[in-house]
Order: sequence, then C-alpha cells, then structure tokens
Amino acid sequence: MKKLGLVALFAAVGAWFVASSRRQKVVGKFTSLASRTLQPKEYDDATLKDKVESELFRDEHEVKGSISINAQEGVVQLRGEVPSQDLIDALVERTQKIHGVREVESLLHTPGTEAPMHH
Repeated sequence: MKKLGLVALFAAVGAWFVASSRRQKVVGKFTSLASRTLQPKEYDDATLKDKVESELFRDEHEVKGSISINAQEGVVQLRGEVPSQDLIDALVERTQKIHGVREVESLLHTPGTEAPMHH
C-alpha cells in the first residue's frame, strides 16, 4: 500500500511539473505575441506629417492655414507665423509628444519678428 502512495505522489509531482511547463510555454507565447503587437509603429514621412497635422490642428483651428508642417526621418519642421510665443512653445511641446516624432525643428515666429533660419 505504501508503494501505491509513493507512486501516486510521484505521479502528482510529475503532473504538476508538466502542467507548469505547459503554462510557461503558453504564458511565454502570449507575452511574445503581446510584445510584438504592442510595439510602437514607425511612420513614414507622409504619414507622420499627416498625424502631426491632425493632432495639432484638432485644438488650434485658427492657426491651421498659417503653419506648414514637414517631416523627414522623424524630424518634424513647423514653419509659419503665429500670434504669440506661448503658442509657439505649446505647439512645439505638443509636437514632441507625438509618437514617431524624434525631433522638432521650430521655424515658427510671431508677427513683426524675423522667421528663424533652417538649421
């Protein structure tokens, strides 16, 4: 009878290890799949430009026609004349937070000031 108890114990321990191994494989596959699907997308220049325009002009309708946006390899250029330095700072800050933007080059200026030169 003791032999049967030991066999049952070993069988239970073995089953636990097999189940644990299977759980790790399933969790590992799920984690791998999740990390692949949750990776940030990279945008081509045209898509990034459109994304920046969409995000910036959603709240800033009045400056839409006065700002030109270009994107090249993740560097976004903002060019044009806007009413205040505070608005320039806000637009640059919001642009920097957009996924896919590596750097922002601001060529924005206020009325009566010279436009900055391209770096």
